Amino acid sequence: MAKADLFGDALWDQYSNVVSERMNNPRNQGEITEEEAESKNGKLIVADFGAESCGDAVRLYWLVEKDTDKILNAKFRSFGCGTAIASSDMMVDLCIGKTVDEAVKITNIDVELALRDDPETPAVPGQKMHCSVMAYDVIKEAAALYKGVDSKTFEEETILCECARVSLATVQEVIRLNDLKTVEEITDYTKAGAFCKSCIREGGHEKKDYYLVDVLRDIRADMDSEKLKESADAGLTGDFSKMTMVQRIKAIDKIIDNSVREFLIADGGNMEVIDIRDTDQGFIDVYIRYLGACSTCSTSTTGTLYAIESTLKTELSENIRVLPI
Repeated sequence: MAKADLFGDALWDQYSNVVSERMNNPRNQGEITEEEAESKNGKLIVADFGAESCGDAVRLYWLVEKDTDKILNAKFRSFGCGTAIASSDMMVDLCIGKTVDEAVKITNIDVELALRDDPETPAVPGQKMHCSVMAYDVIKEAAALYKGVDSKTFEEETILCECARVSLATVQEVIRLNDLKTVEEITDYTKAGAFCKSCIREGGHEKKDYYLVDVLRDIRADMDSEKLKESADAGLTGDFSKMTMVQRIKAIDKIIDNSVREFLIADGGNMEVIDIRDTDQGFIDVYIRYLGACSTCSTSTTGTLYAIESTLKTELSENIRVLPI
């Protein structure tokens, strides 16, 4: 049957010739029996996976050699559309000859790329990428059955875009590293959102836990917050005479916290900055108030005061004078 007959003229050129050939003449459709597995000293694995979004389902048969974990043969049964048949057929080709550990690394992108007529042209329209995802997921189910573990064992990260198998962490990192500002830029860098587009924003044909628009908004907000903090921190180490009042107080508190305060507290006291004033003579007068035991200590106007003033002069400005009140 020709592609035009399968899809209609409007969709004809959105499917590769490989997809058309595989759906019409699948090479690996069928079953593997227990008798066949036993005859080859193998273990038969039968795994099922269904896609809630479209109702398609696939059953995967593996004949695994017990001593080597190699997949000697594989078959499938597909209960769904032609694209699901083509994707499952190609997925089985990719599995045969690999070990279980190697097969579980096959991604839906590997399946879709193998179905292309040429490397640059997608094999299927974006809304059909979920078919290759289903093929990928049934591999995980089969591997889990063989190893006696939960299939989630093979999913180490939260997947944001199922079509391109792009993780949430990858999207977040790419936004940060490349200072991305639009969803289109995210798609250019990662392919997330390039296919069925359900992961871009709420309202697509599949409901998602995370959407690109929300992740972009949150990461941009975090980045803006970090930049503000970096700017504020940079201000603490700049020219003290040009800082704002808030920056000056923060700069002094930071120096006191790092160099002085622990000694004051150890003696039962403390201090706080009350005011900062520029004088006509070019001095910067820092008014402090002693707290606790420091307020009555005899060294509060001699040794302790000298230590505080000397530290601030060294770290911030030679023009600082510290005045207790």
